[in-house]
Formats: sequence, C-alpha cells, structure tokens
Amino acid sequence: MTADSKGNEVDHVPGADIQAQGIARVYAEALLNAAGKAGQADAVLLELDSLVRDVYRSEPGLEAFLSSGAIGRDRKAQVIDRVFKGRGSDLLLDFLQVLNKHERLSILRPTLAALHDLHGERQNRIKVQVRSAVPLSADERERLIRELRQNFNREPILETGVDADLLGGLVVRVGDLLYDCSVKTKIDSLRNQLIERSSYEIQSGRDRFRTTNGD
Repeated sequence: MTADSKGNEVDHVPGADIQAQGIARVYAEALLNAAGKAGQADAVLLELDSLVRDVYRSEPGLEAFLSSGAIGRDRKAQVIDRVFKGRGSDLLLDFLQVLNKHERLSILRPTLAALHDLHGERQNRIKVQVRSAVPLSADERERLIRELRQNFNREPILETGVDADLLGGLVVRVGDLLYDCSVKTKIDSLRNQLIERSSYEIQSGRDRFRTTNGD
C-alpha cells in the first residue's frame, strides 16, 4: 500500500524507471506550483487521484489510448477536450494538454505519485516505506509513527508492504536512509560472521601446519 498526502492508505501506484520518475517529478512540481498560486492544490490532487484511480480503473481503454505512442498528439488533444472539458478544472485540462504536447501522458501515474510526495513535503510530511513479515497491527503502526515523528520532526506517511522472506522485524526506508531490522538480515549477518570466523581459523591452522613442518 501507499498513502496520499492526507495519510490515507490507497492502492500502490505502479512503479516507473528512475528516468521516468525524475521527469514525472518535474511535471508534478510545475503543476503543484501553478495549483498553489491558484489556491487549488488540494483540488487538483483530488482530480488527478480520481482520474487515475476511478476513471482509468473503470475505463482502461482510455489509459491505453492516451499512453499509446502510436496515436498522434492532435487526436489525443481532441479526446482530452471532449472527455475532460467541463468535467474537470481548467488547470487539470491544461496540464493534460501540456503532457500531451510533450508526449508525456504515459507518465501520468508516476506524476501523481510525485505530486503526492511533493504536496506532503510542503505540509511537513514525510513518506516512509515499511516492509514487514506480517501486516503491522494497529499498536505497532502507532508506535512506529510516534518514533518516526520524534526522530524526524515531521508527520510520517506510511507506505506499508508485506515480505514473508523477512521472517520477522522491519525494513524501514526514509528517503535515502535504510533501517534494516529484519530477522533475515540478522541471520544473514550471523551466518557471514560464522563463515568469516571459520575461514580465519582454517587459514590459521594451515599457517601453523606449514610452520611446524618448516615449509
């Protein structure tokens, strides 16, 4: 799961490659700046959410059409006008046309994800990715939020996921910082220490053997 700028859990936004995420963030920042000046930041965010999570979900053909590289920009521009004009804000309509002009409609999903991140940052929120072997209980979730709030002085927005391979514990990522407290990592670390110790003892034994025989 991921979370919106208000901290509500929503469906995970499909990932994109690093380059697409960078480009998406540029467009998201431009949209958020324009929406902020117009006092429509929350409204535009809700509109994009509705487009991706409601319209795209109920009309997958629309997403395929807009994202297709085989369909010309003029044709897409006509469809955008027909579908969205009068049903969404002028700001959203203009943004979709800008994406279309630069042939970037295919990155609308990562743009929405970046928009949530930026909006959260400007509201002193921070996205935190958490993986655990089993779903977090309500108490565990609240305790983790309290600890993150104290450590970062920002309101954490959790993006949770389950990874049974972890066996237990948590893996927490905050930006570029990774906190791996999983049982699997502890076991792997212990195994590596034992292997290193065994290798050292074997090598030391060989060295003593060579010295005893004068080699």
